[in-house]
Amino acid sequence: MFFDTRPRPSRGPRLAGAAALALALTAATGCGGPGDASDDTLKVGLVASLSGTYKPVGTELRDGFELYLKTHGGKLGGRKAELLVADEGDGPPTAVPAATKLVKKDKVDVLTGFVSGGSVNAVLPLVEQAGIPFLGSNARPAIKNLDRVWTTSFLSDEPGRAIAPYVKEKVDGPVYAIGPDYQGGYDELRGFTDEFKRLGGELANPGGKTTWTPFPKTTNFLPYLSEIARTDAKAVYCFYAGKAAIDFAKQYAQSDVADLPLYTAFVTEGSVLQAQGAAAKGIYSVLNYAADLDNEANRGFVADWTAQHDSQPTTYAMSSYDAAAVLDKAVADAAKKGEVTPETVNRAIGGLGQIDSPRGAWEFGEKAHSPVQTWYLRQVRPDGERLANVMVEDLATLGG
Repeated sequence: MFFDTRPRPSRGPRLAGAAALALALTAATGCGGPGDASDDTLKVGLVASLSGTYKPVGTELRDGFELYLKTHGGKLGGRKAELLVADEGDGPPTAVPAATKLVKKDKVDVLTGFVSGGSVNAVLPLVEQAGIPFLGSNARPAIKNLDRVWTTSFLSDEPGRAIAPYVKEKVDGPVYAIGPDYQGGYDELRGFTDEFKRLGGELANPGGKTTWTPFPKTTNFLPYLSEIARTDAKAVYCFYAGKAAIDFAKQYAQSDVADLPLYTAFVTEGSVLQAQGAAAKGIYSVLNYAADLDNEANRGFVADWTAQHDSQPTTYAMSSYDAAAVLDKAVADAAKKGEVTPETVNRAIGGLGQIDSPRGAWEFGEKAHSPVQTWYLRQVRPDGERLANVMVEDLATLGG
């Protein structure tokens, strides 16, 4: 593992033997482990939902990072990488103890993953105390202290912001907004409704306010869909993922609003699409990735993914794959300059410049430490014998 050996206030067992480790770090070109100066293993802690509502999302985050390691000799920055995975569950109550174990007991050198924005907020004090980089690979809320915080995915309000102008142009009338009542839902829907209203759009919701469904207990959406049918909505915008997305799409197709265009973030992304079946046909979605993007990095990524999985890769897998790529480059850059510590790797992440990614080239913005990237409109259409999220057009470039 690599360690920051500069004097700091006491942080518990992580700094035990720091003075003795300094020599080992030097002998191992800035990277070493307890008791073995030749051990240059990089310990990466990945926290993702491997149970609960968002298990499909968390599984893809894990598999995306693992794919990068498998296709790069199990190394990051020339060092052997040890990936330790923990279950985030449905949010902070399980995410915090999972991350705490990785940081305090397993002494990981960096944290990545995290499905829920609430989980991100809950574990950041732990990251700051430990002095390690946080490299999230799923949607993240806006954060004030970004010293050690990065995401390879996006800020949670960006999908809605990206698609709002398209919906305003295409829909002749008010739009109904609906989503889950937790941090990610609030961010996703706010991005859409704020931008839609700014452009002169009107919400069909009573009082012009988004309708919230209790998370995670809402599995029957029919009462909400019946309510939409009683309004003058000409289209619907929503955000759901995981099992909730399956339930929503299937019930939407059977409801009185089935003929209304459905614009979404994430509802058809990942393994949920096959579970939704014909109910998903025609649904529009906005994302920073589509498996049919035509660039060299994506062709290689898709080929490697489909060689191991009976599905197309998703934005979740891609963003986690990119998190591994970022660490690969950052650790290598830090090593070139001499010492490899959490501090030098963190600085290296900020200086990487453009990342050659399956989504297209992107780079971290200085203000939010999130990707400046292109957003795409996709629609579920037949692709051979299966349905797929087919790229329709570029929507916007956002990030900062």
